[in-house]
Amino acid sequence: MPLTSEQPRIAPLPIVPAAVDVPIPPLDEPLDNPRELYIEVTNRCNSLCVTCPLTFSPQEAEHYLGFDEFTSLVDQFPGLRRVVLQGIGEPLMNRQLGPMIRYLKDRGVYVIFNTNAILLYPKRQVELVESGLDELRVSCDSSTPETYAKIRGVNVLPKVLKNVGEMVQTRTSLGAERPRVSLWFTGVKDNIRELPGLVDIAGQMGVDEVYLTRMVFFGEGLATEDQSIFNAEEALRRQVEDIVADADRRAAGHGLSFKSAGAIAPSEYASGPGEVRNPWQGCRRPWRLGYVTATATPCPAAWRPSLTCRTTTSSWATSRTAASTPSGTASATAISATATNPTIPLKLAAAAASTGACRGQSR
Repeated sequence: MPLTSEQPRIAPLPIVPAAVDVPIPPLDEPLDNPRELYIEVTNRCNSLCVTCPLTFSPQEAEHYLGFDEFTSLVDQFPGLRRVVLQGIGEPLMNRQLGPMIRYLKDRGVYVIFNTNAILLYPKRQVELVESGLDELRVSCDSSTPETYAKIRGVNVLPKVLKNVGEMVQTRTSLGAERPRVSLWFTGVKDNIRELPGLVDIAGQMGVDEVYLTRMVFFGEGLATEDQSIFNAEEALRRQVEDIVADADRRAAGHGLSFKSAGAIAPSEYASGPGEVRNPWQGCRRPWRLGYVTATATPCPAAWRPSLTCRTTTSSWATSRTAASTPSGTASATAISATATNPTIPLKLAAAAASTGACRGQSR
């Protein structure tokens, strides 16, 4: 049941800096190109999530990144430390995903991706374990089939949970410790009551972690400001606080890690952080991250053109235009231009903070 209230709306809460997922080099250490990349291995998906821009306004032609394209891309980044093999699209739809992961692990890169787990069949489970994948993050926004179908556009929750449970068992049977398996719950008013139930399910399956993450709204489907639990009215905020506290207690009872994406604790998703002056100053992403779409379009930081980048096109259009090699592969030089230009990162960080894209949204 979605949360409702007749209480008057309050002013939006302050924005907190984005999270730091891996150690950042010292400020005085020169960065020739990004140390971390988000790479879309495909921009196709087998879900129709009402919180995702791909459902409403695809920005690029459908494409699966080929293995040769992938290696040509990552070979341009000799200092890579971490790669997220996702963006817009479902990574498991790319049949070359396993070899891509192995290629990165042979270089000592930390590798993760988010998935809806619909295609997480036994053969893929073994492949992911044997590839050396570090983290498998499963997006699951409900504990009931009805709400799952409403939010994700496909009625497959039992299948998803079965696949995830089997993944944990497969990892154990192979004597492996990785990948760490986590469930990621994007909290909105229409589903937040189901968070404690999902924690119980995760505990029963032996999943390692559950994350509460906020929805970055863009004005369509359920991705609207009125669905935000972070900017909720006072009465709703108290309800959310109780729900999150209940989830936290249940997680402790299962010996399960319960966290939030970004730089704030799960409880702060309800209560809100203290006031932060110039919050974008805490965001280092423009200096350490790059993003490459499935069609080899490079973006600064982790902001795809179909999301925050489209509001700041003038800031990076020049880099983007010059960012393709003759073979059509995104160039490390083009992406790193945003990390060495003192103006571009500040504009992007400020824009992301003003639109909510830097509110600890670290996926």
